[in-house]
Amino acid sequence: MRLACQLEEPPGGGRVFSGIQPTGVPHLGNYLGALENWVALQNQYPSILYSIVDLHSITQPQDPAQLRGNILDMTASLLACGVDPERAILFQQSQVSEHAELSWILGCLTSMPRLRHLPQWKMKSKLKNEGSVGLFTYPVLQAADILLYKSTHVPVGEDQIQHLELAQDLARIFNNRYGNLFPEPSALLSSTRKVKSLRDPSAKMSKSDPQAMATINITDSPDDIALKVRRAVTDFTSEVTFDPETRPGVSNLVTIHAAMAMISVEEALSQARGLDTGAYKKLVTEAVVQRLTPIREEIERLRSDRAHLEGLLAQGTRRARELAAPVLREVRQRVGR
Repeated sequence: MRLACQLEEPPGGGRVFSGIQPTGVPHLGNYLGALENWVALQNQYPSILYSIVDLHSITQPQDPAQLRGNILDMTASLLACGVDPERAILFQQSQVSEHAELSWILGCLTSMPRLRHLPQWKMKSKLKNEGSVGLFTYPVLQAADILLYKSTHVPVGEDQIQHLELAQDLARIFNNRYGNLFPEPSALLSSTRKVKSLRDPSAKMSKSDPQAMATINITDSPDDIALKVRRAVTDFTSEVTFDPETRPGVSNLVTIHAAMAMISVEEALSQARGLDTGAYKKLVTEAVVQRLTPIREEIERLRSDRAHLEGLLAQGTRRARELAAPVLREVRQRVGR
């Protein structure tokens, strides 16, 4: 990580920030690609913030009542997966108004061509033939989320690298214009392979997939998981091998099995030796059910206590604002406000 001199570094030499949109209950790809890593990071960094980024979610139309429910469902899911509010600050983005104000200031340092070239804008605006101003500028809000806490590390997927680069650029632009204030945050890439759709292994597993059989949600029952894995697309070769290029469906199952059983791909293949793909799917199902059952049960327990979830978010919001407010005061002073 390249830092300008005389920057005030967070306690303990590093601070992690990451956010997740309140889409309700996460799916298996979210769990393996992000949340499992979030939990592990709690043992590696002394200062961590995890935000439910509801401002980002309204770049697409939302039902207000459903959004409120999704925020609490995501809170319950994060806690059940192992996010510890004693070791990480867990909070709701929109309740810390400093995010929006810093986003405006950083937006005044960002050019339209810079945002126009980001891949998410290209993809989503093309799908809708047009896009909202919020969709266009949400990478600036992402940068504000990160810089507001002088974050030094951000866990991201490879598809988010260019957005993190925008945060690095904006830190550098602000520091050059107004004096050193923000570290340039570094990426923490997950070592877990992307989980693919069970029905189309050329695509990522996604909550928005119209095929219900394509996605395993972390609250799925054992029967639902067994059905979805049983119907997962493979090919006409019965032997279990790992070759994502030529056998993406079977390789996706191997990836899921290895990750959920916490073993290597080589060990997963060893366990699959002598099994055809039909029998191997039962082995994959067992691994997924074993990992997700206690998580599902804990989510159900937490969902029954709405006041507890709201209280945890309120506590996290207070702690986040204690960190955000002095940074924004310094930003205001430097830009002349």
